[in-house]
Amino acid sequence: MFLAWLITTAFYVLASLGAQNHLPQRLGVFLTVIVVISLAMHVAIRFFAPYASQILLPVATLLNGIGYVEIARWDPPLAGDQALWFLISAGAVVLILMFVRHVRDLDRYRYLTLTAAIILLLLPLVPHVGEEIGGARLWVKLGPLSFQPVEIAKILLAFFFASYFAANRELLSTPTARIGPKLIVPPRTLIPIVVAWGCALAILGAENDIGFALLLFALFMSLLWVTTGLKTYVVLGIGLFAGGAMLAANYFSQVHSRISDWLNPWSAINFAHSSQIAFGWFSLAAGGIIGTGLGLGQSGNIPDLTSDMIFAAVGEELGFIGVILVLCLFVAFVGEGFRIAQRAHSDFVRLTAVGLTAIVGFQAFFIMAGVLRILPFTGMVLPFMAYGGSSLFANYVIVAVLLRISDENSRELKGGEIRTVQFRRKFKGLTGSSR
Repeated sequence: MFLAWLITTAFYVLASLGAQNHLPQRLGVFLTVIVVISLAMHVAIRFFAPYASQILLPVATLLNGIGYVEIARWDPPLAGDQALWFLISAGAVVLILMFVRHVRDLDRYRYLTLTAAIILLLLPLVPHVGEEIGGARLWVKLGPLSFQPVEIAKILLAFFFASYFAANRELLSTPTARIGPKLIVPPRTLIPIVVAWGCALAILGAENDIGFALLLFALFMSLLWVTTGLKTYVVLGIGLFAGGAMLAANYFSQVHSRISDWLNPWSAINFAHSSQIAFGWFSLAAGGIIGTGLGLGQSGNIPDLTSDMIFAAVGEELGFIGVILVLCLFVAFVGEGFRIAQRAHSDFVRLTAVGLTAIVGFQAFFIMAGVLRILPFTGMVLPFMAYGGSSLFANYVIVAVLLRISDENSRELKGGEIRTVQFRRKFKGLTGSSR
């Protein structure tokens, strides 16, 4: 944590020196936001989950800090809003660690979580409540508050998928129905989960959002494969993805536009929409290996720089080295999440950890791949780094749940070791008395 604070503070000072040629005027406020809030979360973890992972929070803090520096660099008013959401997210972490004592208890609320997720996904379609921004209807505006319900819905869907797959693992893994000479998995086992998944994708399609639909598809297929280990599902998933991509490209205007921008961003027709990506590439090219230096970049003309394209801003001012730093931090987060999943003592908890980790990993991959033109640009935000209150809140909820799972794993392992020692002592006492 100290290293994360040190790096973030140094970046903040350098950005101010580079852009304004003097030390930041609100350095004390910045240190209070980053250090005090993250330190409060650390103390809460030590108190409520003392055996939890020591990696997740420092990694999240450093990613959050680097993103905050870029937001403050390019749009200071938004940095104030992001600091407020950081405080709210920290409060959510503390509350989850206080009141969620066992993640396995969430398995009882399988269909309640599904119902809540569907309601949240439907909210943006409600007249006078939903709001369309950038061609996608993902926002809900209630008075002065504006947020994306899909950010919470994706977590609830991860709980539902994990619960259903854990309860039906044997049925999903063992082909018992016969079609001719071949044995297949009973279709009735797949119907409820496919219907739930299809409804969620249909709603996202109605909201004209390619990014979260792709994320939900990746989450579903990864959990299905982890549950069963059957390559048949992977092949089926690739086929469904190919068919769905063709339909979406032909019948959804936003999907067609994004694929067209990806294939030929320089055409006169596409450049009105693809200029955001093109300017991002110019910024990355200007950054080179070591970057222009914090505070010395020229990325200000990129639309939605602090949200959709913050990865390009980091690439310009920190260069290829900064890109690798961010990539390594996400790899460390995902690797720790999968390590936590491996040590889980129940199928539901294991799949929950896998699903939540996959959400962060896939979302980071899709947005970074979009900026680098490996995939069509999806318009999602980079976890922990980009501006967005609902996204930051959801990501810290994921951190809190993973920390609780990690603490449970360590406690159960520790309890098993104690029981083993007690059994050995008892066994030795019995054998000694028999002699």
